[in-house]
Amino acid sequence: QVHIVESGGGLVQPGGSLTLSCLVSGSDFRFYGIVWYRQVPGKRDEMVATVTAGGGTVYAESVKGRFTASRDNEKNMAYLQMNSLSPEDTALYYCQNVDGRGPGTQVTVSS
Repeated sequence: QVHIVESGGGLVQPGGSLTLSCLVSGSDFRFYGIVWYRQVPGKRDEMVATVTAGGGTVYAESVKGRFTASRDNEKNMAYLQMNSLSPEDTALYYCQNVDGRGPGTQVTVSS
């Protein structure tokens, strides 16, 4: 059974940084890409970043240059390093692979 869980969210001031983690178990983690999404009530979920099975990355224009996605296949973990955060980045962030998604971790950017 696949289990995906995110962690690392929280409250941060504008300009601050956070690193989100995504732990995947019960899946052939190394063979699949990981996609990070963010969810804001009343809006369509936004793809934030993708890290492919080979480690390649793709970013939304809104986060390019500020966010960095990575993965550690030995630990079945994916990461999203977020810098220069602004209130517009406030959202529930979740990771997803071919087998499913996690419940998400809340990121709130506010002074």
